[in-house]
Amino acid sequence: MVELRTMDDSEFQAYRTRTVHDYAVEKTVAGTWGEEEAASLSEQAISQLLPEGLATKDAFLYTVLDAAEGTPIGNLWVQFSESKKGREAFIFDIVIHEAYQGKGFGKQTLQALDEKAREQGAVSIGLHVFGHNRRAYGLYQKMGYETTDMVMRKKL
Repeated sequence: MVELRTMDDSEFQAYRTRTVHDYAVEKTVAGTWGEEEAASLSEQAISQLLPEGLATKDAFLYTVLDAAEGTPIGNLWVQFSESKKGREAFIFDIVIHEAYQGKGFGKQTLQALDEKAREQGAVSIGLHVFGHNRRAYGLYQKMGYETTDMVMRKKL
C-alpha cells in the first residue's frame, strides 16, 4: 500500500526543480515546444499554477510513500476547483520513481487519491496525459478514466 504525505518545504523545492525540468522535456518530446524555449516556458507555467508554492490555494502536493517501508517512491500534485458539476480534482502530476514502476504503486496512488478527493467533496478527477506516454494512458484506462478530448498532429 501507499501513503500520501503532504510535502514539506525541502521536498517541495526538490520536486519543483524536477517538475520544471520534466515538464519541459515532455513538452519538447510532444513537439509542443522547441528545446531552446522549453525551460523558460515550463518555469512560467509552473510559477503560474503554483504562485504560492505549497501554500497555493486548493493545491495539494504529496510525497508518495511505500507504506510498508516508509520509503518515498514518487510524487502527486492535485488541484481542486469548483465547476457547474461540483467540486472537481485535477491531477497536474503523478510520478512513481523508475525503480518502483511496474509494481502496482501507480494504481495504489490513484486509489489513495480517490479517497482524498472524496474527502474534499470532489465529484470527479481529471488529468492530462501526453500521447507518447502509452504506459500511463493504459493505467488510467484500467483505473476508470475515460478520454474526454483528443488532440492529434501529423508531421509533414
